[in-house]
Formats: sequence, C-alpha cells, structure tokens
Amino acid sequence: MASKQELVREFVRAVSEGYAAIFAGAGLSRGSGYINWKELVRPLASEIGLNVDKEHDLIAIAQYYRNERGTRYAINQRILNEFTRGAVDNENIEILTRLPISTYWTTNYDELLEENLRRNNRKADVKTTQESLANNIYDRDAVVYKMHGDVRSPENAVLTKDDYELYGNERPLFRTALQGDLISKTFLFIGFSFEDPNLDYVLSQIRVLLGESQRDHYCFFQKISKQNGESEADYQYNLARQDLRIKDLRRYGIQAVILDSYDEITEILQDIEHGYLLKNIFISGSIAEFGEEWTRERVNFFTHNLAKKLVLEDYRIVSGFGFGIGSTIINGALEEIMRSKYKHVDEHLCLRPFPQYSSGEMPMNELIKEYRVDMIQQAGIAVFIFGNKKDENGDITVADGMIEEFKIAKKQGKIIIPVCSTGGASAIIYNEVIKNSEQYPYLDGYLDKLAEVTEADSLIDLIYSIIKNQQII
Repeated sequence: MASKQELVREFVRAVSEGYAAIFAGAGLSRGSGYINWKELVRPLASEIGLNVDKEHDLIAIAQYYRNERGTRYAINQRILNEFTRGAVDNENIEILTRLPISTYWTTNYDELLEENLRRNNRKADVKTTQESLANNIYDRDAVVYKMHGDVRSPENAVLTKDDYELYGNERPLFRTALQGDLISKTFLFIGFSFEDPNLDYVLSQIRVLLGESQRDHYCFFQKISKQNGESEADYQYNLARQDLRIKDLRRYGIQAVILDSYDEITEILQDIEHGYLLKNIFISGSIAEFGEEWTRERVNFFTHNLAKKLVLEDYRIVSGFGFGIGSTIINGALEEIMRSKYKHVDEHLCLRPFPQYSSGEMPMNELIKEYRVDMIQQAGIAVFIFGNKKDENGDITVADGMIEEFKIAKKQGKIIIPVCSTGGASAIIYNEVIKNSEQYPYLDGYLDKLAEVTEADSLIDLIYSIIKNQQII
C-alpha cells in the first residue's frame, strides 16, 4: 500500500516530468450524475428475471440479455439514453483535465474527459476505434483512448461477453498501446474496479515480460466499514477480500491508497495540482522611480540574479513583463538557460506582456482582469517586488495592478511572498499579510527578514529559501 503523501509526491513528479497518465473508470463519471455499470445493466437484468444485486458478473448479464432478445438494440439504446443526458460539474475531472497530462485511458462511454479538456483550452485527440489509432490530430494537447467505445457508436461499445471474447481479434492495437503506456508512464487509476478482463490481460502480459521491473502505478480503495445490519462474519469476510485484492494488485505494480471515503479524492487531486504548480513562480512587480537604496543598478542586479537563480534551480518563471523589471528578469532567465545544457526557454520562462490599449469589443479593464486571472492560475507561488508607477499626470503612485494581482493570488490559494524591503505595492501587500499572518503559516520565521533584508544576494537567498520549503518534490 502507499500513503496519500507518497501518491501526491510521485504523481506530481510524473506530471512535472511528462510521464503521468490517467485511467478513468465509471466511478469518475458518477460525480457528474452518470450511472455505473451495475445501474446500467440493472433494468436489463430485471427483464430477464435476474437481480443485479445478487450477481457479480455484470458482463455475463449483458450477454444473457443479448442471448434472450436476439439483438443488442435495447443495450445500445440504454447506453445512448444514459450517457447523452446533461452532466453536472465534476471537480475531479476538471482538475485532471487542467493538469498538463497528455494520456488518458478510459472504459467509459461518456464524453466528459474530452469535453473538459476542450473547456480547459486543450485539444483532445479521441481514439474510439482501432483505425483511429493511426491518425493524429495536429497540435493536440492530449490523447483520450476510449478502449470500450463511445456513446456516439453504441453498437460498437464493449459490454457483453461476446465483445470481450472478440476484443483481442477486433481491437488488439488498443491492448498493445495500453501495454506500452503502462510500461513507460505512471498511471493513476480513478473510479476503476479492476474487474475488466482486458486490463487483466494487459497487466498479466506486462508482468510476464518485465517481472519485478514493473513501474509503480496508483489507485484508490475506500476502507471497508461495517454496514447497518451486517453480521460480524460478513464484515470480516469483506475486509479479508479487500486485503487480498490489494495484495494481488501489488503483483502488477499497482499500489493502493486506502481512504476513509472516496470524497477524499478531490482533496488529493487538489494537492497534486498545487504541488505541480509550486514549480511555477509568478513574479509581480514594477518600478518607475528609483531611490538611494534601490538604485537602477541595484534593482537590475537583484531582478536579473533572482530570475537566474530560479532557472538554475529548475523553476519556471511566469512574468507579466512589469515596467522597469521585465527586461532584467528575462535577461537573467535567458542567461542561465543559454548557459546550461538541456534547459529550454519554454520550460523555464512564460512571458505574458499586458495589452496596452483596447482594439476590440471587450472593455480594457475586463480584458486585463481576465488576463491576470489566467496568468496567475499558471503559478503556485507569487513573489511581489517593488511596486510603483507613473499615473496619467506623470506622478509616482502605487502600482495598483500589483494589489489586484495579490487579491487574485490570495483567492486562488497561491503561496504569497511579499518582499516588503523593496517598497511600493509590495510593502502594502506585506502589511496586509502581517494583519492576517495566521493565513500565511509558511511565512513564519520569514516575515521580519522580508521587511529588513535589502542586500540583493541575501534577499535572493531568502526568497529562494521560502520557495524551496514549499516544494513537494
């Protein structure tokens, strides 16, 4: 078994390095109001005189129904009726499709994964047939493998014993592709019962090929609890059965995370997303007037070397190209990227310059607000430095845009680092943090230093120390 902390740490690493994958079962879609397999076949079982609550082989029930009716028309119609109805928002799917994961496998017929990918501005390449595996959508962001078919073609959906028995002949490339991904990627199985014959076949083949060299994957199990009216013997039986199932999955490298309730999954996924974003640092700042303490030369040295240090330590900088500091942040980041082997600009630098005037129908203030929200969403940590600007009359004033960015970052739950000693809006943000210091426990032991330290190298070390202490990997 694996702890929740191990799962979060290892899956954050997999997402960051680009080898994470998701395997979604019917349990994931239930949060959107869709039914599971048992409920899908319940009315079919009833029509042929069976009670689905007394049966464990749901695939056999579907086959019995097919045998009795001589056609699968009602089965197809049942799939269409259940998985084309409107779905409610599902935070688990929202998080999973927002993360930069490129591989999604599912046995579900619904279109929730691809729809949520598109909603998050990610182009999905959906594979529903063996022939579609050979075709690639240009500039895709993720591939969704629907190994049991799709609601749009219910006649080809895998559901009966016939479908499973013929799977190896009619869809062998799905098994091959899944086998390759299970060998090279780290999977998180979510909402999946592990009673699918196709997955059992693929896992057994990998075990035969790799033996003890299989990579770890992760899944969730809800702790067995005694139900009202359940005998002690039945309770102990169910406990033993789950324990044996978990140990059996370990043969295939699948580590179970035991939960008190499946409701905990949302918090775990939030932790994974937060952990991934912690490697992305948003630098908010601007400076139009320099002073005796923070001269232009010292500001340039500080911002240049702060960016350089973050890239050196493999962080990604998100910058709105703030006035007076944008160029030196870029220069510092680029210097380290160009100096180091295997570093690339897109991996360490995300530039988001602000529009300077409106040229369309959207009002400028609305455009900039949405732009800020989207930009800050990409980071897990927000560093605030300096913060003055010239107003319309040429007078020096506080950079109110930084105050807005602080409010957005706070609302999004980002780690906030206000460098008070640089003055301007950063000092105002710092004072707000001081008033509510209990909301920022990660700054314990750092707040006084953030107000006192002005020597550039020491300030860089201080900021980096706070950032490093927040990391999961």
